[in-house]
Amino acid sequence: MKYYIIAGEASGDLHGANLIKELKAQDADADVRCWGGDKMQAAGGVVVKHINDLAFMGFFEVVKHLPTILGNISFCKKDILAYQPDVVILIDYPGFNFRLFEFLKKHNLKIFYFISPQLWAWKKGRVKKVKQYVDRMFVIFPFEKDFYEKNGVQVDYVGHPLLDELRNTNYEIRNEQPNIIALVPGSRKQEISYLLPEYLKVVDEFPQYKFIVTGMSGIGEAFYRNITGNKNVELIMDDTYGVLRKSKAAIVTSGTATLETALHNIPEVVCYKGSPISYFIINALIDKSIGFICIVNLICGKRVVEELIQTEVNKNRLVAELKKITEGEERQRILNDYELLRQKLGNAGASKRAAELMIEYLNPSLKKDSGNQPVKQTFL
Repeated sequence: MKYYIIAGEASGDLHGANLIKELKAQDADADVRCWGGDKMQAAGGVVVKHINDLAFMGFFEVVKHLPTILGNISFCKKDILAYQPDVVILIDYPGFNFRLFEFLKKHNLKIFYFISPQLWAWKKGRVKKVKQYVDRMFVIFPFEKDFYEKNGVQVDYVGHPLLDELRNTNYEIRNEQPNIIALVPGSRKQEISYLLPEYLKVVDEFPQYKFIVTGMSGIGEAFYRNITGNKNVELIMDDTYGVLRKSKAAIVTSGTATLETALHNIPEVVCYKGSPISYFIINALIDKSIGFICIVNLICGKRVVEELIQTEVNKNRLVAELKKITEGEERQRILNDYELLRQKLGNAGASKRAAELMIEYLNPSLKKDSGNQPVKQTFL
């Protein structure tokens, strides 16, 4: 079968790559065309647009780049029609992917959505569009399944694909006496520009530790060097897991990296900061009853790690919170709560389950002929 997959950010590239591997493992005739990154390309997808040209953060930034975004949407529609896939699989990236709904349905193309946008946190009204256009949602958190079922959306809970990625690494091998603080500034230039300068302000306050900034080659080493300047920090590219394995604590930009850090058992301070205009709009739209922005806290339903937002991301707060998670009782509390997180996430194998279900929905006879048994959900 022919699969057209659209991911627009680094986390989507990671999860898309694992999905492509499983689709190809279970469908010998799988042909994958995609929007993604190096990981999706390495997994066997033909990448027509790279994520380096797609990630725009915040309302102001989106407006600024609107001509580029509209041009990408136009190109995407033409490319999909030329390819004529059996299904279009959307991975998060709602600002772009939601704009394709009406077009895809108009042309009778099946839509699967893997990795849900955080509609349960803000813009809940957009779930009506999901119900109207998406044939099936494949979600990665238990509470997302409840949310979509209550809104009449066809949904499957497959578990979190990050566990698949971690299973393939030596993430449990740790330095016995870590003396490193990891600075994980995000995957988009805008958020790195806002947050990394703030993170660097704590370096001189902790002379007993070595600080390592995790970078991505897609951003470019020079971009990070321009920000770090003469600060006494090391920059390591494309090896966030390796850095985390030898770290004692971390300062992390809100996103998938916060979950990666927690699953490496590293106490962390989570930060978010955007342009004042973007923050004002997001703050007005977000559901205040949710209470958290960090996915670790959302999964556990309580404050596991500290969240610093916008003006709270400053030297005094960062220093204070970093001291708590390197020296005090707060560190042990966080490590204890990480056990709850692992229980709630369940088992590895999300990408395989998602691929099995997608193939079954697209071609029930293929599933039956393969002799596979129905997928068993084993999550807590």
